Formats: sequence, C-alpha cells, structure tokens
Amino acid sequence: MNRPSNTVKAIGEQGLLQRLQRFCPSDMIGDDAAVLNLEKDRALVVTTDMLVDGVHFSDRTTSPEDAGWRAAAANLSDLAAMGASPVGITVALGLPGEVAVSWVEALYQGLWECLQCYQTPLVGGDICRSSVITISITAFGQVEKERTISRFIAQPGDAIAITGFHGCSRAGLELLLHPEYGQHLDEVSKKALIQAHQRPKPRLDVLQHLDNDTRRRIAGMDSSDGLADAVLQLCRCSGVGARVDRQKIPLPPALRQFVSPEQALDYALYGGEDFELVLCLPPPQAEILIQRLGNGAAIVGMITEDSNVELIDSYGIYSTQTLTLSKSFQHF
Repeated sequence: MNRPSNTVKAIGEQGLLQRLQRFCPSDMIGDDAAVLNLEKDRALVVTTDMLVDGVHFSDRTTSPEDAGWRAAAANLSDLAAMGASPVGITVALGLPGEVAVSWVEALYQGLWECLQCYQTPLVGGDICRSSVITISITAFGQVEKERTISRFIAQPGDAIAITGFHGCSRAGLELLLHPEYGQHLDEVSKKALIQAHQRPKPRLDVLQHLDNDTRRRIAGMDSSDGLADAVLQLCRCSGVGARVDRQKIPLPPALRQFVSPEQALDYALYGGEDFELVLCLPPPQAEILIQRLGNGAAIVGMITEDSNVELIDSYGIYSTQTLTLSKSFQHF
C-alpha cells in the first residue's frame, strides 16, 4: 500500500517535474519549448503516439519500466520507418493523483533506458491529472530530404522485404496473459517471446544498410499493427497490389514450438507490435539488404500492378486468400 506522501497527488506537479527532470539533459530543460537545430538540407520528422492503460499495457503484462520502454520504442520505430534518425522526444503524461511516485519514476527509467540505446534525449513534456494513465510521446527526427522513406512510392516489380521475424510479440502477450500455455516451452524460448513483447527494438539499425540510390526510391513503414496491415497500407497509399507468399514468411523456432503452424502464421500476419520494417524496393537491393540483416529478414512477396493484395502459396497446398485489415487491431 502506498503511503499518501509517496503519491503523485502528495508531491504535486512541480515536485514530480523536479524528480523527472534528471532524465533530461540539463541544458535543454526550462524554457517553454525545446529548440532543435537542423542543417538546411535536412527535414524535421515528427511523430506522435499515445499509450493508454488498459488498452496498450496493463499491470498483468507490463511493468512500468517495460511500459516506458515500449512507449519510446513505438515512436522511434515510426522515425525508422521514415528513414529518419532521432533527435529527441517529449512526453505528455496523464495520471490519477493516487499513482505512486515510484511507478512514474520506473516508467521514466524504462523510457530512458530505451532512449540511451539510440542516443536520443528526452527534451520536455507535460503532466496533467487524468482518470486513466496515459502516455503520449512526440518524437523528432531528421533525415536528408532526398532520403526520406515514404508509403507512397511502391512500384510494380518491387520486392517486399521484412527486416525480421513477425508474430513473437503476440506470442509473448499470450504467454503473459496465460502462463499455463507455455508449459511445454523451454525457458530460453519462453523468455525470448516475452522479451519480444515487453522490450521491442525499433529498427533504426536498418538505415545504415541502405545506400543513397536505394533510399531515394524506397517505400516502407513499420509493422506495429501487423505484417498484413503494413502491406495493405503500403499498397493503398501507392495505388498498387501485392502478392505475399506464405511459404516465405519466416517463423522463428520459439514461435513454432509455442503454437500450430497456422496459428503462427496468423500471429505473424495480424499479431502486431513487432516493430519491424516492411520495405518495397528493387529485388537486387532487397537481396543485398536481407543478406546484411539476417536473423529473420526475408523477401516475402512482390508488388503488382493490380489492386489485389493476396496471400499465395508457392507450394500449391493452400488456396489464395485476400489479406484484409479487418483482422488487424483496430481501436474502434
């Protein structure tokens, strides 16, 4: 039980802000807004993502440190999907007054740990009273204007490349909600699946493997809402179609040990929150990229001229299916 003096309500807004300022660079805090200087040939990339208690995280599945990590990772992943390098983030936090100060500090500790991995400062934010814990992050990145990755330039003949495995985060969530499901798994596999859900890694590392010529005509986005969602969104924005080969979607051993092959494929397509990148680029460059990345990176399909987005089977065992957004996570 938290003592009244250890709650957010007891120490007040200014008291809490003073405690949280230690997670920010001292020379960037204090004014009404952060100033981020960019070179003239670079564009500022801005993204905002909100996480709500009971929707995106809960005490059953996520510690405050992991909630902080996931909040930062989700926003950094959006920057990676644009080809941008992170410059800084701000955090807006809605809190009930009865929340323990130690919980909030742990949340920021997780945020800070993720940001440290990518040399990204926390440069400000806001706090207000709320009936539900809400974390809203705005992330700022920079990119050379000619090297921006966009959803709108996929072309027929492009290979569809993924930067890593899909489905592990959904499997990890199931293990956290239903520990009894994983009794047949070894501890290493179980930990790997849970870690994929609690501590996803934004793929900012992919950018270094893309040369200038490739970056000028690459389409892409992250797979936070699932592999199928990413392919569908890319096709919709670019006015093209796609064929994704179920036999080419890599499924890691831990996932295949946990669920049936059909369930594993469903998790990969529709599970979401894997935070990999889905990229459309010429096949020769796609082959080079996946060889450099390894570890679950693969070419899973091809962009087509028609508007259909289909899941095919190159082995001829399963009939062709139409991919749909209806199975992906939707808030409403």
